[in-house]
Amino acid sequence: MRRSTAFTDIDFDRKGRQVGFFHIPQSPDDDAWGTVRIPLAVIANGTGPTVILEGGNHGDEYEGPITLGEIIRDLDPGTIQGRLILIPAINLPAVVAGKRTSPVDGLNFNRTFPGDPAGTITRQISAYVQDVLLPRGDAFLDLHSGGSSLDILPSAIVEPAPDPAHQRRNINAVLAFGAPITVVVDNLGEPRTATAAAVAAGLTVVGTEMAGAGTVSLDALDICRRGVRSVLAHLGVLDPSFAALRRPDPKVYEVAGASSYVLAGDDGVFEPYHRNGAEVRAGQPAGRIHFLHDPGRAPAELRYGADGIVYARRQPGRVRPGNCCLVVASPYRGSLG
Repeated sequence: MRRSTAFTDIDFDRKGRQVGFFHIPQSPDDDAWGTVRIPLAVIANGTGPTVILEGGNHGDEYEGPITLGEIIRDLDPGTIQGRLILIPAINLPAVVAGKRTSPVDGLNFNRTFPGDPAGTITRQISAYVQDVLLPRGDAFLDLHSGGSSLDILPSAIVEPAPDPAHQRRNINAVLAFGAPITVVVDNLGEPRTATAAAVAAGLTVVGTEMAGAGTVSLDALDICRRGVRSVLAHLGVLDPSFAALRRPDPKVYEVAGASSYVLAGDDGVFEPYHRNGAEVRAGQPAGRIHFLHDPGRAPAELRYGADGIVYARRQPGRVRPGNCCLVVASPYRGSLG
């Protein structure tokens, strides 16, 4: 294992409920020998798998941290078989600031794996997850929403795995979540995300996108609460009575590549033409960018690059070149077996 200065007051092998922290030593201008305290809880009983549950990967995504906090406070250890490792505010500096990226070093936690135990704070946190937590796990739940910049259809996410048997494990666990739709997302092949790191470590992996727009969605929060418990039942940690009924004809989509993203090419205000969930076609007008500072200039129209449904829409109207305005999810063409 890579050498790290991180430490914790949690005993991972002890039964019962423990609520504490893991600490990353920090020496900023106003604190010579301080630490960044990342909330960490372990609930363990009997025999069964170890499931790692992560929220607060981005600090402006709220349904996951709320759900995990409720589990930490309310779940009776005697009702489980196995071990839950819960990190409800993993990117703590960003969670405290309500920001997508860390205000300490400006990094997106979900683009820092495998981390660096001698790096900046964000890289040290991801290194702790990579080196200390993932090796203890059998399954990993990473609870996201769209944050402040996107409004996303509430959904459960499949992180692709190169091994077909591993892929089936992931798909079955994601379908057990019971979200209204399931979406396969590979982040354009990005290997530095938490879910990609968990897949590479061999864990069964479930992701989510629970609405967003920088708010707490009551509907998405309800989906998240029920979905987490349903996955834990699927994995054998909770009683089967918590499992959601598997949809007979699940709606499964994929974000199939670069053509799925509608990106801004100008600086202005984006007007979408369709609501989330609308069916669209490649080449169809998707929206337009208005130039409020130059009213004599005609708006610039954007078009879809893929067939499917509008899966996510930019929440702030203001855009600049390269901003993601819309995401299209296309019907999944792979196997669910």
